[in-house]
Amino acid sequence: VQLQASGGGLVQPGGSLRLSCAASGFIFSTYTMHWYRQTPGAERELVATITRGGDLNYADSVRGRFAASRDNAKNTLYLQMNSLKPEDTAVYYCHVRRLATDYWGQGTLVTVSS
Repeated sequence: VQLQASGGGLVQPGGSLRLSCAASGFIFSTYTMHWYRQTPGAERELVATITRGGDLNYADSVRGRFAASRDNAKNTLYLQMNSLKPEDTAVYYCHVRRLATDYWGQGTLVTVSS
């Protein structure tokens, strides 16, 4: 299983970014996928979940601003982030749990600052 996250960067408050996570080594379309984020000294926080059927769930802190999606033909997970705030600054990770094992992407840094 490999997860390769990309798309992070520096953005001003109110701006937008789209993260991508390319998946391989498993049947992507059959698994629930997650986006997490983590800041230094803090626990990793669940941001968004998308089931294999496309059902979505979000943390209260991002609901209405972030949108997760998936392209099963491309084995890719996305996170569209709009109206970004300084408190969204974090390393963002994609995640899948397969056969009782957690797999994480390498993380992509999002910095929201003027």
